[in-house]
This record gives sequence, C-alpha cells and structure tokens, in this order.
Amino acid sequence: MASDADASLLDSAQQRTLIYIIGTIAALAGLLFGMDIGIISGALPWIRKTFHIGDVTQEFIVSSMMLGAALGAAASGWLSRKFGRKMTLTVSGTVFILGAIGCALSVSPAMLIATRVVLGVAVGISSYIAPVYLSEIAPERIRGTLISFYQLMIMGGIFVAYLVDAGFNYPGGWRWMLGVIAIPAGIMVLGMYILPRSPRWLANNQRRDKARDVLMRLRQDKATVDAEMARIDQSTQRSAVGWQLFREDRNFRRSVGLGMLLQFMQQFTGANVILYYAPHILKMAGYSSSSEQMWGTVLIGLVMTLATLIAITFVDRVGRKPLLYIGFTVMGACMVLLGVLYAIGLQHDTTLQYAALGLLATFVISYAMSAAPMVWILCSEIQPLKGRDFGVACSTVTNWLSNFVIGVSFLSLLNMLGNANTFWLYAALNFLFIGFTLALIPETKSVSLEHIENNLFAGNRLRALGA
Repeated sequence: MASDADASLLDSAQQRTLIYIIGTIAALAGLLFGMDIGIISGALPWIRKTFHIGDVTQEFIVSSMMLGAALGAAASGWLSRKFGRKMTLTVSGTVFILGAIGCALSVSPAMLIATRVVLGVAVGISSYIAPVYLSEIAPERIRGTLISFYQLMIMGGIFVAYLVDAGFNYPGGWRWMLGVIAIPAGIMVLGMYILPRSPRWLANNQRRDKARDVLMRLRQDKATVDAEMARIDQSTQRSAVGWQLFREDRNFRRSVGLGMLLQFMQQFTGANVILYYAPHILKMAGYSSSSEQMWGTVLIGLVMTLATLIAITFVDRVGRKPLLYIGFTVMGACMVLLGVLYAIGLQHDTTLQYAALGLLATFVISYAMSAAPMVWILCSEIQPLKGRDFGVACSTVTNWLSNFVIGVSFLSLLNMLGNANTFWLYAALNFLFIGFTLALIPETKSVSLEHIENNLFAGNRLRALGA
C-alpha cells in the first residue's frame, strides 16, 4: 500500500501532467501562428511567378496578414472578456481553417491579400489569447515554462512550415503550402472541448464556485487553492475595468505602455525580417538556387525550434531579464557582422557565405531563447486582472502593427539604404533595447500574478513590479 508521501508525489505528478496536456492543446495556437509566419517565405517566390508581381505587391501579400492580425488582436479583448479565453481560442481555430482554405484557392493577388487578412485575424486572436490563458491556469513556479512552451510551438510551426515549403517547392505547390494550415487548425478546434475555462475569467464573471472547482482540478491541494482564490478575490474587487481603468488609473497606463514597448522591442530586433524573407536574404548571400534557399531556410527553422528549449529550461530558473540581456547583445552583434559581410561582398566567396549562414543561425538562436518567448511571457504577466483584456490587446495590436511596418518596408529599405546599412540599423536598435531592459523591465520569475498587480497599484517603479 502506498504511503501518504507516495500519494502526494503521485498527485503532484498527475497535476503537472494535466497542466502540460492542457498547455499543449492551447499552445497549438502557437503552431498555427508559426506556420502562418513561416509558410509565406517559401510560397512567395512561386506566387510572384504565378501572378507576375513586383516588390510592392509582394510586400503587401506578406504584410496583409499582419494588418489582419492587428484587427484580430483589437477584437480579442472584447471577445475574451465577453465569451472567455477558451471560447476565444476556439474562434481563432475556426477562422484559421477558413483563412487557410481561402488562401489556397486564391485566383488573384487581391484575393490572396484579402484571404491573408482573414488568416491574420486568426493569428491576432490566437497570439493574444493563448499566452493569457496559459498564464491564468499555470502555477507561478512553472508559468514561464508553460508560456515558453507556447513559443516552442510557434518555432516548431515555423520549422514545419519550412519543411512544407521544401516539400511543395514546385509550380502550383504554393497553394498546398498555404492550405495545409487548415489541418492542425481542425485538430486544435476539436481539442478545445476538453480544456477548462480560465479560473480567473470565471471569478471575474461572478462564477467563483466554478473557478474554485477548476483550480481544485489544476492544483489538487486545498490550501494552495484557498490562497490562490483569496488573491483572485482581491483582484476582482476593483470596480473599474478596461478602458475605464486606463482612463482613471495612472499605474495601469504605465503597465499598458510597458506592454506596448515590449512588443515594439521584440519586433524591431529584425527577427521577422529573417522569418519572412529568409530565401531572399540567402539569395543576397550568394545562395542562388531555389533548393539551396529552401533548405537553408529549413535549417534556420530547426535551429530556432531547438533554441527555444533553452528558454524553456532557464526561464523559471535564471529569470526573464538575464535572457533578454544575452539575446539583445548577441542579436546586435550578429546584425553588425552581417552588415560587414554584405558591405565587403560575399556573393562569390564560399567561406563568407557560410559565415553569413552561421551568423543568421546565431541570430535566430539568440532571438528564440530571449525576446521571442520573454516578451509574450511578460506581457501576459504585468497586466492586472481587471485590465488584462485591454492591456494585452493593446500590446498585441502593437506587435502586429510593428510587424506590418517591418513586412511592408524591408525590401524597400534594402533598395533605399542598401544591404549593409539595413542590418546596421537593426543592430543599433538591439543595443538600444539593452538599456530599455535595464531601466524598465521587471523580473517576474516565481511571482504570482496578483503580487505583480499589487506592486503595480502600489505605484512601484516598472522594473520592480515583480519584486
């Protein structure tokens, strides 16, 4: 017969397993997010040949998804507040299916742009709601790990997208590239039926008993649940919500501004330039054949996926800020060196071409272990419960508007500034972000959401919210 200690260990193991099963299903939204980001880089050359389009139209095909994502993120706050985190995730999966099928069936650039806007709405909703849902169901000791797992799924989605691109790398194959996203989207929609609702959303909507039942299922320890419910109850006592809270409370405006700054920082590292235009960048580096560009892109996707494991391993051990310091420093250095290589010319030097590929790989490793997951983690942690829908919506809209600017401007920047100067511009921004991290970003490792909220409303400095 098992001892009480053995039973406790079994309960703990079962609880952790349940949390990770729930997290995996919710994180499928990240897989779809990543596939949609990655798939266009391989499809774009064939789309260009099919419709005989120039750089500006290509930029709009790429960036139309970001515009739709900004619209989806803007609507997510209302959807989440009205219908809950679980239902909003289900809506995003359904729109993913419709958008993917529409993209695959497009018969003109205009139709493709329009259907990518629809697909972008799904991306915007999922990028908003998945980190919020995961942050609200996870115990604080593994919250960073669980949200990092969402980021792993994004990177895994990018890698899968690059493999799909390589597999359908032939005339007409771009339709399969864009349409295949509907398959994991259908799996996510079916999987949503077994997920619980967010206990914090339930408590905030006068369903305290149901919230407690969900926490008992997730925590399996009465004392832990009692303490967590007490903290949640305190958060739900504020009368102002959303926009009203933003207007009335200076401290909430600070947290919203910080979330928007974090998303700006993530986007202007230059990482999405590589994700969206990887084949083009490899072509600039001298990899002239379509096959070389595709498999070089696959390598970048694999490296990013594996590097996210670094974040999962260390985010709840060493914290958020140390990983950001490392990431911004290495990314800035890589951009400097890439600019140097492009300045001296590498099209006919095999050694320099390999060096460029190595720098791209180093850059994406740094991004995948730092800014990519840390920003989503922090944005889901620093907003108070009564303002979480509004605050995270604002930061997610900022993400996609910044993303739109990058997607619609990169080829034009290359033409205007030149290859080297464009990369040096992104290098300067990465070094600037080190200072922002030092001065403004809080360390939230192993701190409850409610403790972060109490520090915010106590008027503490932004970087001390998690203290």
